[in-house]
Amino acid sequence: MGNLSELQISLIGVGIVVVLGVIVFNWTQQRRYRRNAEQAFSREHEDILLGAGVSAKGEERIEPRLSTGAELHDPESETGADSNASSKVTGPVQKANVHPALRSPSRPKTGKAVERNWFKGPASFSVPARRSADEDSRREGAVVQEKFNMSAAPSGDEERPVEGDNASDAVDYVVQIARETPFADLTLADVLDRKSDFSKPVRWMGKREADASWEEIPADTRSREGKASYINLKGCLQLADRAGPVSEVSLREFRDMAESFAARVNATAHCPDIHKSYSRALMLDEFCTQVDVMAGINIISRDTSVFTGAKIRVMAEACGFKLGDEGMFHYRDENNIVLFSLGNYEPPPFLPDSIRTLTTRGITLFLDVPRVANGERIFNQMVHLAETFSEALGGLMVDDNRMPLSDGGIRKIKQQLSSIQSVMAARSIPPGGQIALRLFA
Repeated sequence: MGNLSELQISLIGVGIVVVLGVIVFNWTQQRRYRRNAEQAFSREHEDILLGAGVSAKGEERIEPRLSTGAELHDPESETGADSNASSKVTGPVQKANVHPALRSPSRPKTGKAVERNWFKGPASFSVPARRSADEDSRREGAVVQEKFNMSAAPSGDEERPVEGDNASDAVDYVVQIARETPFADLTLADVLDRKSDFSKPVRWMGKREADASWEEIPADTRSREGKASYINLKGCLQLADRAGPVSEVSLREFRDMAESFAARVNATAHCPDIHKSYSRALMLDEFCTQVDVMAGINIISRDTSVFTGAKIRVMAEACGFKLGDEGMFHYRDENNIVLFSLGNYEPPPFLPDSIRTLTTRGITLFLDVPRVANGERIFNQMVHLAETFSEALGGLMVDDNRMPLSDGGIRKIKQQLSSIQSVMAARSIPPGGQIALRLFA
């Protein structure tokens, strides 16, 4: 290689200086960033995930919760007696994770009716009830504790869906129509014929005199043509049922129908605000969704044995059940009200024509919690019958995860369901009452 010129040597020198400058700059920046990082993380921080359930003092952390006025008292969580429950109840009522095969009778958020088939899958939504305290037979085993999650009661600034002396009005959109002279019964047929036009149940009430009590107007007004009777009318459109809340469109159509009828018969109509009433419907439906619980006890066969439909029917009828056309047995009280029911653990229903030849690996007793009064007494009765079936069939009482039911887990579930019924009563919707039967139909 020939001798380098002075220009070439100068360029090489400048290049070396630039490269060295870049290296020094990068090294300086790296040291500065490392020093800042060490300062930022020099203090020891508690692991949020590992310390989520422990306070700074090492004590168990108490989760924040809102009060509904009917909070659960869980004595076993204080003593640690029930070690096989998977979670402790920390809130007023906590909602179960519904088994994916079947659904509890919950309400769709869309407000559209859905077909409910609670016995499509291998197990019902099972919330084991407590055994009677005087039963000698005790079965121990692990239990997966079902949890209920219910939103807290509204604060004083919010409009409660059910409160006040007239609780029935609080679950309806109520229009009142009055005039000085009585309505002719034939005229009332115009509104009575449209009871089924608004997606929710509609009742029409009437007063024969100003100081008389409201009475439901029968649908057969045409049989008494021309007879003047009621001077005040009250139309009640139910705000929610198990298909969801009433739609705002239905509320408007019901209001328009009432106003049109009043104008036609020279009467005065008082109709509440649609937006406020729709908000009440949403809140009422949300509350009902939280307490709408189906509790069940599964009895499954041991090993590879099966139960015969013929034996199940004989036992069920001997215990007081009656088979319905829909494929389930129902246990009713003296007023013919269903207290709890019995269905197949597997998909096929117990149909009258096929039950004699049917075989199954299990049965499920279940109770519709909002629709029965005296929940604790009904639970004890249902569990007693479940144990009777279990003994006679040679089966095992389990939860939806096929885990044997323990006394401690059963006791906790019973406390939770009792709390649900207490919250309902506090909101002027007594379990098993007329309002509850309407809302949870």
